[in-house]
Amino acid sequence: MTDLPNADPRELAKFGELAHAWWDPNGEFRPLHEINPLRLDWIAREIDLAGKAVLDVGCGGGLLAEGLAARGARATGIDLSEKSLGVARLHLLESGLAVDYRQVSAEQLAGELPGHFDAVACLEMLEHVPDPQSTLKACRQLLKPGGKAFFATLNRNPKAFLLAVVGAEYLLKLLPAGTHDYARFIKPSELARYCRVAGLEPEHPVGLRYNPFTRACALSRDTSVNYLMVAAREPEDKA
Repeated sequence: MTDLPNADPRELAKFGELAHAWWDPNGEFRPLHEINPLRLDWIAREIDLAGKAVLDVGCGGGLLAEGLAARGARATGIDLSEKSLGVARLHLLESGLAVDYRQVSAEQLAGELPGHFDAVACLEMLEHVPDPQSTLKACRQLLKPGGKAFFATLNRNPKAFLLAVVGAEYLLKLLPAGTHDYARFIKPSELARYCRVAGLEPEHPVGLRYNPFTRACALSRDTSVNYLMVAAREPEDKA
């Protein structure tokens, strides 16, 4: 693909090099494996997934998309990394689940399937794109009226830098060095503003606490590092 309206080629190359590790629970993506059930439970509390059309934006190797499918959703996963999608499709042979994987951007798919999905998930992806507002607009366009969007990202403050970059990448080696660019972290107030500009109504954010030593994770009131946010499209389409 050559038309990448909202993608950083360095980010695509970085995750392409790591694609082989997506389904290794003790590898580079170990934290995602450990928080994935919590993220799925969070989404399932907001929407009955059975039979619903749900899109995973920036699906990587398919951890969330397969989890959505396992809970009864008609799951679609999109990503711009050909290598990651190759791993995702290959893993379906092992899991036996059905996920429609496509190499396309959210913006491109929004032009093709506007108002198609009951829910859109965009988790740990916004901090990797040049223009988060563009992604938010596409998520809104992809949703049916009354549909919900789910976001997860990293706050931008000294604590988040120390824990998510210095601690996780360089001291504890939980993630490969260079996984995150601190300048692209997004404050909850900024994400809420992006949502409103895009035509989504955000709810209050909730924190996600993860202990790398015990491997325990839980939702929290502390949004200073990792946090989640739900935003809904109006039931009546005013566009």
